[in-house]
Amino acid sequence: EPCEAHRAACSTGAVLTICSSSDYGGLDYMSAFYPRWMQEPGRLVFIGRISGRVVALESVLLVDGGQTAVVQGLRVVPDLRGRGIAGAIQRHVANHVRQHYPEVRAVRLTRGEAPTPETLTKYRVIAKEVCRSVGAETRSTLTSCFQTDSGAASCGDICYLRSKLARGSESSSGGPLTLSQEQAETLILTRHVVSNLLPGKTIISNSEPLKPLEANLEVLRRRRLTWIVDRESEPKALGLGTPPYAVPYRHDALRININIFGRSLASVCAVFLAQLEAFLPSLRGYLIICTYVDSEVWSGLRQFCENNANVSFFKDYWEDYVLETDI
Repeated sequence: EPCEAHRAACSTGAVLTICSSSDYGGLDYMSAFYPRWMQEPGRLVFIGRISGRVVALESVLLVDGGQTAVVQGLRVVPDLRGRGIAGAIQRHVANHVRQHYPEVRAVRLTRGEAPTPETLTKYRVIAKEVCRSVGAETRSTLTSCFQTDSGAASCGDICYLRSKLARGSESSSGGPLTLSQEQAETLILTRHVVSNLLPGKTIISNSEPLKPLEANLEVLRRRRLTWIVDRESEPKALGLGTPPYAVPYRHDALRININIFGRSLASVCAVFLAQLEAFLPSLRGYLIICTYVDSEVWSGLRQFCENNANVSFFKDYWEDYVLETDI
């Protein structure tokens, strides 16, 4: 049974003191995710303290049937950054995993900047998420903001985008389809999706990289994703949308992450629009939609989203690299 001091140190309020409202451009997920992390099966949360003060955090999620540790959520309190605390907690976490989980064979993580030559001596790049960036196994990030205080603006945006899509040269027979959880779990493991759609044969949702294995389906179920494909048979695009969650950017801001796998621009745009249609009618406030796609279609999707209505670019460009190393 944890002692009262430990409970106090692990409280959401204490942990969030290590975060700054400016972290990740005001889009930090920690306030929404930390309470869930403390209850999630297969997750380890490490908290660093100095003289009783919470100064750092890092988390590990055991995936791939327990053979891989996905490292997430590294944070250090703002006034102590640059003093080696991040490295100290990272080493502690790595040693703990080696000692207590000998079945773990690999460590996987996502970083928001290009790996340095030194990093590449330790890690290999297995996939890349980019916003206006290119490379092998590349995906891109497009962030759009929709003001939906009354709901009318979102309808106008949707109608405008739908008309642009209809003018495209390519369309999918039957249009986009929202999958049931059972359909999604079957599709995500098929050879067609794994070989032709997934970047680096990796499922990435909200910067959480998972291999397409039956052992990871329970993790995906817990994420309560909205799964949409451009067509039922051998889709050219598959989109995973997270439920909206609050971010520090402003009091009424909600963030949604949409990962769309595929390199057909028309299919990606169709799935993107279908994801918007699934979310927008039920939401109010300032909605920030981060859409991750392959770099080959990023510029086309960006152009597709440009309009004279209430759509604006919140953060136009950044990169995420999925790294992996054997242990």
